[in-house]
Amino acid sequence: MARYTDASCRLCRRENLKLFLKGDRCYGDKCAFERRPYPPGQHGQRRGGKYSDYQLQLREKQKVKRIYGVLERQFRRYYERAEKQKGITGTNLLMLLECRLDNMVYRMGFASSRTQARQLVRHSHFLVNKRKVNMPSFQVKVGDVVEVREGSRKLPVILEAMETVVRRGIPSWVEVDKENFRGTLKALPTREELTMPIQEQLIVELYSK
Repeated sequence: MARYTDASCRLCRRENLKLFLKGDRCYGDKCAFERRPYPPGQHGQRRGGKYSDYQLQLREKQKVKRIYGVLERQFRRYYERAEKQKGITGTNLLMLLECRLDNMVYRMGFASSRTQARQLVRHSHFLVNKRKVNMPSFQVKVGDVVEVREGSRKLPVILEAMETVVRRGIPSWVEVDKENFRGTLKALPTREELTMPIQEQLIVELYSK
């Protein structure tokens, strides 16, 4: 499967926003976005000026793709599913992305970044409702229980993530039982609870052309 393998910090600088792609490093002094808050490339510091409507829409789509670690074809399928559902298409799209298993693992504090969560899921370190699931795109439903497998509970990366999650906090729509390495999706988040600066309507406008 295709995946992005270049430097993650370039993506934050390109979007002019901290995407928190490298976990705990993003909160410290080593964060590249803090040290070089301008677009990457030879002429990054000289870029500027007004953007066209299309550029704004494209940048918003790229930003959301990069936050959730989804490539173009898969992102387009999420949009098509969101469009068919009842309700607001942009909000539906964000809900589908939020309910990915790798995102739930990250939100519950079992991984320090979505990239790390995706790798842990692929290596079968998690169960959903007592069943092994190794698909990062698996859709977690309200009431589903996500837990670390018994044999994986001493992994340093998971233990470290559970200790440092206090920096970003655990959202109110999930419930975590740290002693039993278990988390439950209590409810779907409201749009107001998703605090990342995302203008999903721009994505809808881009795909509606």
